[in-house]
Amino acid sequence: MRAPLTSTFTAVAMSSLLLACGKPAPTQEPVRAVKVITVGVSETDGQTPYAGEVRAQVESRLGFRVAGKLIRRHVELGQRVRAGQLLAEMDPQDYKLAVDAVRAQVQAATTNRDLAAADFKRYKELRDKDFISGAELERRETALKSAQAQLDAAQAQLASQGNQLAYSRLLADHAGVITGLDADAGQVVAAGTPVVRLAQDGPREVVFAIPEDKLATVKVGQLAHVKLWASDQQVQARVRDIAGSADPVTRTFTVKLALAEKDAPALGSTVTVLIQRGKDLPTQAIQLPTSALRQEGGQTAVWVLDTASMTVKSQVVQIATANGNEAVVAAGLQAGQQVVVAGVHVLSPGQKVTLYQARSNAPVSTAPASAAAQPAQ
Repeated sequence: MRAPLTSTFTAVAMSSLLLACGKPAPTQEPVRAVKVITVGVSETDGQTPYAGEVRAQVESRLGFRVAGKLIRRHVELGQRVRAGQLLAEMDPQDYKLAVDAVRAQVQAATTNRDLAAADFKRYKELRDKDFISGAELERRETALKSAQAQLDAAQAQLASQGNQLAYSRLLADHAGVITGLDADAGQVVAAGTPVVRLAQDGPREVVFAIPEDKLATVKVGQLAHVKLWASDQQVQARVRDIAGSADPVTRTFTVKLALAEKDAPALGSTVTVLIQRGKDLPTQAIQLPTSALRQEGGQTAVWVLDTASMTVKSQVVQIATANGNEAVVAAGLQAGQQVVVAGVHVLSPGQKVTLYQARSNAPVSTAPASAAAQPAQ
């Protein structure tokens, strides 16, 4: 009985070895659920939106006119200030000592001037009596003028040092809102170093960036609509300035719109700027959500659904421009095609898909039908 049993074990072992050496069965790609839309020609709204920010037309970077150590800052970010209000202080001790030194020089110069004046008066009386020569009187007059000039110079230096002492207190030159803090207490700052940024009260403007290919659609003096982010209210604005060169980082051009002061939103508000479309945006076009687009070999492509085989294929498209949250397709699609708009980055050419169906969250009644049919008691 051992021989047949040994043969059986040998056969099983050989079969297992052959199975282990064979090629593994190919794994089948999963069938993914996707969302699709049927594309068609639709009307465009005729305006291109841009995100903008409300700013003051005049925003100053305020700093001390002398160097020193900042000891106290009296304002915070977003605080409203009035003209002449104290914003910050630096250590004034050195400037006070300089004022005291110059004040002493003024006192000494005043004494010398008074002595020279008294001397000149006495010599003038002697000259009137012909006790001295005219040359001697002229020398006394010259000494008086020199003493007076020294006093004038000392007084001017005292006024200058007084200004230096006053410059150790930073005051607001206009009423406005603090929009930035560039220095803190304890920091040693040089003359002219910005300490706070002040957005002055008065005219407001909207600042936004526009790409180079849309620059031709904006002209100085052109009217635009500004839509508030927090509401549907729209106000009119006029283009007052277009940057002459592109930003070195974003390669976009900064555009400024002048707002009427009575219509100006709050400083720093986010708004949507609506610019009348250019010739590159047709009145009727195929529009796709931006989620349907992907990059393939340096080109923009979408997944088109083949309803017969329920597979997807890649289709290169040309985008004319953006229209809100949608892209305007210039070429590559035809009305009636179904395009995948969700899950585009996990698909591959020829992959089988199924249409996504949202699950219903409606509660299911567990009461028996007979109980539901009973009338209320």
